[in-house]
Amino acid sequence: MEKAFLKQIHPVLPVRHVMNAVHYYVDELGFKLAFKDAGDDPGYAGIIRDGVEIHLQWHDENDWVDGMDSVLLRIYVENVDALFQEYSTKAVFHENTELKDTSWGTREFGIYDKNGNGLVFYRDLKSL
Repeated sequence: MEKAFLKQIHPVLPVRHVMNAVHYYVDELGFKLAFKDAGDDPGYAGIIRDGVEIHLQWHDENDWVDGMDSVLLRIYVENVDALFQEYSTKAVFHENTELKDTSWGTREFGIYDKNGNGLVFYRDLKSL
């Protein structure tokens, strides 16, 4: 029997408005629209940059009030310094965003998207 091979992950992030989220990822973070539901107000879309694909799914405002937790994604990046430099020209950093070497052996920085989802971009220090 052939062994299963896990090759990719396509995380799904909850968002309040799919196209607003798409525009943020495309205009601010350099992603491209991969697909979306039909119509001007889709409930689901996918964005892609390099080898990373993220899906965005609409959630009713009541879902957020009832305490839906945000998501945190860790995204491995070949040149995290270059990505940090690229994003430094955008208004995407929060007050604690910094590029740093961690005690667990990574070089990384983190941001939040407009829906409060955390994105940590990192590289292993031993790979530098």
